[in-house]
Amino acid sequence: MSVIHCDIALPAGFRPQDILAFHRRDGERLAEQVDDDGLKKGLLWQGLPACLDLRFRADRAILGLDVDGESGDAGELERMGRRMLGLNQPVEAFERQYRGHPQLGGLIAARAGLRVPQTATPFEALAWAITGQQISVAAAVTIRRRMLLLCDCRHSSGLLCHPDAGRLAVLTAEQLGEAGFSRAKSRAILALSQAAASGELPLDAWLDGAAAEKISERLLAVPGIGPWTVSYALLRGYGWLDGSLHGDVAVRKALGMVLGAADKPDQRQTQAWLEAFSPWRALVAAHLWALLQAGGF
Repeated sequence: MSVIHCDIALPAGFRPQDILAFHRRDGERLAEQVDDDGLKKGLLWQGLPACLDLRFRADRAILGLDVDGESGDAGELERMGRRMLGLNQPVEAFERQYRGHPQLGGLIAARAGLRVPQTATPFEALAWAITGQQISVAAAVTIRRRMLLLCDCRHSSGLLCHPDAGRLAVLTAEQLGEAGFSRAKSRAILALSQAAASGELPLDAWLDGAAAEKISERLLAVPGIGPWTVSYALLRGYGWLDGSLHGDVAVRKALGMVLGAADKPDQRQTQAWLEAFSPWRALVAAHLWALLQAGGF
């Protein structure tokens, strides 16, 4: 067992509550445990079970990683931490450009500094996106929990760790079906896992600056992965802020609130409205999610 630490400076106006809310999705607390000032999360670190301890202290984030085995260096932990906290997202430029916008200005003023929390790995983002296709968040959380229990990869603290591609690739469609995945989602998860485990889809290597268009093209070739899944995974896994999430029901419902419409816009109308905000379309969607979660203005 080994432990590594790092200390990350946070920008003015950073919103820890958004990070904590994202990891508080599952009330069973089997893989993530959130409290007032931080969280613990089970994850795989270089293939080994690990427990990430993240604490917010004034203008800093303090990270500790307890690894069941030999650990990497603090620089690698800092890079992961910065991604998870959304610190590579240039949200200040977006806010400067649109704080006076008649429709976005109010959203930005209400949640200045909003960043999109990211997953520990791109694979986790993709697995979550596939799990959540066309079902409620509550249902997706339940299926995710069953998947984690099925893989049963645990840190010595007892926290479940999100499986990597290799651990999911050896499961069967029947096992995933028993966890609650539809046949189509089971096929998609297995196809993704097998391609990532074999190196055909170098998900982690793409973190080093691969073009979103290239990643999108490769992912869309995986059966069961469509445009919404790709845009969501690019946002949560890679911090790409220009995916068009016009197919997201929550985005459309919130947009209806912004526009004062009696009914939520359809996908084509939502796509056209978001297009005006490229290259920030996914960040606009995040503001719309936040509006809906808050129950309105």
